[in-house]
Amino acid sequence: MNTLATPSLDTIPQRIASLRLAMKQAGVDACLVPSSDPHLSEYLPQRWQSRQWLSGFTGSMGTLIVSAQFAGVWADSRYWVQAEQELAGSGIELMKIETAASSQHLQWLADTLQAGQTLAVDGDVLGLAAFKALQAALAPRGVILRSDLDLMDMVYANRPALPAAAVYPHEPDFAPESRAAKLARVREEMAKAGAERHFISTLDDIAWLFNLRGADVSYNPVFIAHALIEADQATLFVAPGKIDAALAAQLAADGVKVADYAAAKPTLNALPGGALLIDPRRVTLGLRQAVTETVRVIEAINPSTLMKSRKSAAEAEHVRRAMEQDGAALAEFFAWFEANVNQTRITELTIDEQITAARARRPGFVSPSFGTIAGFNANGALPHYHATPEAHSVIQGDGLLLIDSGGQYLGGTTDITRVVAVGAVSAEQKRDFTLVLKGTLALSMAHFPRGTLSPMLDALARAPLWQHDIDFGHGTGHGVGYFLNVHEGPQSISRAIPEPHMAMQEGMITSIEPGVYRAGKWGVRIENLVLNVPSDKNQFGDFLKFETLTLCPIDRRCMDMSLLTRPEIDWLNGYHAEVRARLLPLVDGAARDWLLANTEAL
Repeated sequence: MNTLATPSLDTIPQRIASLRLAMKQAGVDACLVPSSDPHLSEYLPQRWQSRQWLSGFTGSMGTLIVSAQFAGVWADSRYWVQAEQELAGSGIELMKIETAASSQHLQWLADTLQAGQTLAVDGDVLGLAAFKALQAALAPRGVILRSDLDLMDMVYANRPALPAAAVYPHEPDFAPESRAAKLARVREEMAKAGAERHFISTLDDIAWLFNLRGADVSYNPVFIAHALIEADQATLFVAPGKIDAALAAQLAADGVKVADYAAAKPTLNALPGGALLIDPRRVTLGLRQAVTETVRVIEAINPSTLMKSRKSAAEAEHVRRAMEQDGAALAEFFAWFEANVNQTRITELTIDEQITAARARRPGFVSPSFGTIAGFNANGALPHYHATPEAHSVIQGDGLLLIDSGGQYLGGTTDITRVVAVGAVSAEQKRDFTLVLKGTLALSMAHFPRGTLSPMLDALARAPLWQHDIDFGHGTGHGVGYFLNVHEGPQSISRAIPEPHMAMQEGMITSIEPGVYRAGKWGVRIENLVLNVPSDKNQFGDFLKFETLTLCPIDRRCMDMSLLTRPEIDWLNGYHAEVRARLLPLVDGAARDWLLANTEAL
């Protein structure tokens, strides 16, 4: 590491000043710092949390741009309040992304930088697709783009090393398809595309394909690696010491050799020719540039991305069992909460402690699937709020408590949001809650043709809110992995521009989570996970519907029954009856009493 000598890097202004010094020495006019790593992960290992270290903004998404006279973070509406608080006094401006477009920083760069000026961005953490968009915006303006500089390595004092956690096999009982069978399926798709080789960088694709798991990224059971798939062998590039001899032997038996993580780029550079399949949205510019012109590059979505999104019948059954254990843990938690709220001191931090402890007592539990969001009243209006020891609320009095949490189990990944009453609930709060509930139900009850592009379903959940001139700034639903990342593609029920690979297919698991957020007052979000299952096949086509996987009562105290239709009430009664039937054998005592009371028919 070549760290510049600076007086101190203790404060954000000092870190920005250090970056500006490095820029000046390199002849750079502006620097772009994305929220990214060499694997284009959503959740980053500490080594690559450069944007957070430089700016102090801790949101999971955001883009930092620094020039000699300006520093700004681009963030969407989910993070505005958080960003305003965290950027205060830093000299860094919050640049609000007002629409669903995530490329507004590109327009700012094109409008601000002059011909002949230079923008630096580390190509090893810049997605190939993002580079193409950046190049398209800047080339007509005569702006020079440098992707060969890692300025962070010059200014990030004591930059964290690569994670060192061991890689382990996903237990065979929970991995119904062997890695050999998965590799064979990927090779079939490679052959269809005309490719002799396929390079993969996305961590969840690699974990799924090789039936391996790790602990290199908080909440996601993945490990830092690249992979090269060839016709008769595969190479897994992992840091030394992360795979022991016994596991290496198992991999070798399936034609998988283990190589040093650092050897991935040189291996790409040394490919002798032929055709290489890469996913331009799931590989970085630096890796793409390592491929020589003697290799014909085929750009297409990773076959494994589509495969892992479609859970098999055996995987779906494991997920159902995991949901039952998760629901039983939640029943235990809510029974504790109802007995203690407004009686003993409970904070938002207590919620996280208690809900994680309840899950940890369940078989197959590994870890939370993301940091618990527990927001009381005004804090619930921040979609990505996280309580800290320095800033959190005591839950007392009257209002709404929003809890968004999830667990990683050997047999599946859970993600659920519930809003519960604390003391008295106002008519306005009930109205908001019920409108959100109607959005959740409208999408949950939908039937749609197989292959429907997932963004087309977004309006179904928003329509009940739109009728009252209400909307929310995040997507309605994200894909969910199988004991993998809690956010998984390619499907997305959102305002994303529909693309062919977003087609809804049987076996996909997606969240449904509309919301209403009243700044400074309260927030409501009701989230269930659903599975695409067959509905009917007739003269009009082959239809799918949703099976609701999440098992936890929805708080009837927050409902305005006058706003619910008979079909909606019937759905809720049917859902609560199933929750009761499936969870009752797994709970006893206070949890059993709470479950019975909260699953009574409306």
